[in-house]
Amino acid sequence: MTIRADAETVAAYRAAAWWGEETAASRIASHAARDPDGIAYTTGSQELTWTEYDQRSTDLAATLAGTGLAPGDRVAVLLPDGPMVHVCFVAAEKAGLVVVGLGHRAGDREIRHLVALTGARALVTPPQHRDRSAAELLDALRAGDAGDAGAASTLEHHIVVPEHTGPAATPVLLDGAPVPSPPPLDPSRRLGPDDLFMLNSTSGTTGLPKCVMHTQNRWFYFHQLAAVSGRFGDDEVFMSIIPAPFGFGLWTAHFTPAILGCPTVVMERFDADEALDLVERLDVTVLCCVSTQFIMMLNAQADRARDLSSLRCMFTGGEAVPYERAAEFEETTGAKVLQFYGSNETGALSYTTALDTRDHRLRTAGRLIEEMQVRMFDPDNGADITATGQRGQPGCRGPATSLGYWGDQGANAQLYTPDGWMLMGDIVEIDGDGYLSVVGRTSDFIIRGGKNISAPAVEEEVGTHPAVAMVAAVPMPDPVFGERVCIYVVPRSGASVSLDEIRDHLSSRGVSREWWPEHIVVVDELPRSSGGKVAKGELREDIRTRLGASG
Repeated sequence: MTIRADAETVAAYRAAAWWGEETAASRIASHAARDPDGIAYTTGSQELTWTEYDQRSTDLAATLAGTGLAPGDRVAVLLPDGPMVHVCFVAAEKAGLVVVGLGHRAGDREIRHLVALTGARALVTPPQHRDRSAAELLDALRAGDAGDAGAASTLEHHIVVPEHTGPAATPVLLDGAPVPSPPPLDPSRRLGPDDLFMLNSTSGTTGLPKCVMHTQNRWFYFHQLAAVSGRFGDDEVFMSIIPAPFGFGLWTAHFTPAILGCPTVVMERFDADEALDLVERLDVTVLCCVSTQFIMMLNAQADRARDLSSLRCMFTGGEAVPYERAAEFEETTGAKVLQFYGSNETGALSYTTALDTRDHRLRTAGRLIEEMQVRMFDPDNGADITATGQRGQPGCRGPATSLGYWGDQGANAQLYTPDGWMLMGDIVEIDGDGYLSVVGRTSDFIIRGGKNISAPAVEEEVGTHPAVAMVAAVPMPDPVFGERVCIYVVPRSGASVSLDEIRDHLSSRGVSREWWPEHIVVVDELPRSSGGKVAKGELREDIRTRLGASG
């Protein structure tokens, strides 16, 4: 059964020209006809043309449909962030199937949970997943472990696709056997732009993830915003280093490039030095990455300079954007740093543009998007907040929103207000000009002696220390104050840093003592969730463990 946005909403959004009739597959076919040898994706070592993109996705769609999967059935996709993952997404669209987007870094427990939650009947993988063969991975998923045995029992088919898209690519395997010539594909199976096409997991840092329901039209609308924000021309070269199945990765690597018809540089595994080399060699004009990644790239650029003058803009987000490092990026590259404020669930509530001042671009999350009808709520009692400059929890309703969570009434009850507004998990302020500033996440405060301390604000200040490459602030349990501020720090190459040095630095900047960290843990790297964000849940657990061991 096909799930889609309700007819009244579709009609209203189409009348306003926010939604339309096209899909990724239709745009790809158009580019294949207009520019058959044009490059759709490149990794720097392999390329996929628009013609190959269109044909390979059709062939794989026929294979998927030939398994007996019915329109609306779910197929779990566990592929690295190369061209093949996008081929698979379009193949599922053409076969009328819903993708369950699995982050390539997801662990077995998370994969089993998502397969069970969505009832996925098929799994698509590369021949090798990390240190295991595809067959070993499937056996592990089906076997389960204590507490979730049989969680992947819905899986009926396993499709192995080649890691590379070139002429020498190995054949697709269906349940262990090659598929030399797939059966003809019924074009009537194809999903439309208002249909549910993907379920992807929230990139939360604690607990098992929820699944967000996506239509394509929400991302076609998002592209309209992005084109205004970045002032895209007809000669763009995109580079997206965001995990493909998540919201940020979807618009930057799957939809906007397909709409524009521009080449997109992708990396199966992010490496800051390699990313900079690709920007220089392939004349990338639009870079898309989370804050952590651009900071790592800045550090690598300082060690070995490249010519990054082709860059026009860099879209970032997913984490708090540190002003001084973002300003440094602009000064180093000449590119404007831009961002959207929103979530996998809501899409976007505000955004910055290339025409905004630097202060607005880097110190705010941009101007409110009128058609997203942003509304402010008191996080304690749900009452409306109407006064300008007051802090509150934002909600929205508009063409960028998802269809909510799959199969989780409890989660949807928390996501939506009783009258149908979709909530963000942040505390924000909105000024008289309509610019939104994030104070912190409702779940990302450190509460010290009854005082709410914003972890992102602490991170931004500590991140200005010249020896600090990366930092994450988390609450450290304390018997007197309840919580104290603990920071996990990755030093810059060849540098060392101590708590006293950090505190002296903050003192010199006039930072309130309440924000000063009271414990430091120096690490080589910060743990990441499937969506690429810092896995703060792991850090909270780590500091509790350290305190227990020291006690």
